[in-house]
Amino acid sequence: MNITAPFANTLDLIGNTPLVRLDGPSDAAGCDIYGKCEFANPGASVKDRAALGIIRDAEASGDLQSGGTVVEGTAGNTGIGIALVANALGYRTIIVMPDNQSREKMDTLRALGAQLVTVPPTKYADCNHFVHTSRRLAEETDGAIWANQFDNVANRRAHIEGTAAELWDQLEGRIDGFTCAAGTGGTIAGVGMGLKERDENCVIALTDPHGAALYSYFKNGELASEGTSVAEGIGQGRITANLEGAPIDTQYRIGDREGLEWIARLLREEGLCLGLSSGINVAGAVAMGRELVAQGRKDVRVATILCDTGFRYLSTLYNADWLRSKDLPVFDWLEQE
Repeated sequence: MNITAPFANTLDLIGNTPLVRLDGPSDAAGCDIYGKCEFANPGASVKDRAALGIIRDAEASGDLQSGGTVVEGTAGNTGIGIALVANALGYRTIIVMPDNQSREKMDTLRALGAQLVTVPPTKYADCNHFVHTSRRLAEETDGAIWANQFDNVANRRAHIEGTAAELWDQLEGRIDGFTCAAGTGGTIAGVGMGLKERDENCVIALTDPHGAALYSYFKNGELASEGTSVAEGIGQGRITANLEGAPIDTQYRIGDREGLEWIARLLREEGLCLGLSSGINVAGAVAMGRELVAQGRKDVRVATILCDTGFRYLSTLYNADWLRSKDLPVFDWLEQE
């Protein structure tokens, strides 16, 4: 085992996450499927990378001064990352969340010292949408910046410079495809751009949940959605600044039931407790792997993002009553309660 030298500070713990071959998905796809373990970040999600990138960018520009405040609208994970980074650097945090997100995320934000504001979920066009509410709060708060994760390209730059480079090194410069879902678009666009810079033949695919419009956009040029999803933090109905120019070669649409099947298998068979976005990503990676194998490619390698820990969803995805209320299958071990 390699024991690395001590890190200079706690923010250096963000990134450089492990990459693991997933046995069940690899068997299902007939090739090697790898998961980037973003739950290993200090805030237990991939969003720590964007949080650090956005705050460092605001410091470099002079917009964020000593003792200032970072305000953001989020489904939760970016807020958690921002709160941790802000604590480490001496800033305050105000987080605006839709009130239908998991209780665990809200409790975590309060525990981290963030000021939490919850609003009813609504469409982006509504002025009371959580993103617009957070922007107004930033404008009204002295010494505050608005993180603006959806349209602040410091988000995707963190993945161009970090996640993509790490994947390339971890797979020794041989990666046939990468896929993940889009929330802000920072991860799929940033990783896609970073990998394409290194190998233009690397296939980049969007894996979209039902209820989101990007699958339709990248398939036929129209922002149109169908169905719904209970997945938190993914699914987008517009082209954010982070998504502009994203090198998407193909796309998959994955339903909640298929995503749940994979998080159940990954927990039961491989000991990984993950959120639904990870299950949807893995399902997309399996679909991509099968497609590349069917094209006659040899020794195919596909990577995806394991976005966050399932411990953040104990009151939802891992709660039998909640699953029944959403007309979703209950994991067999929960039926034994």
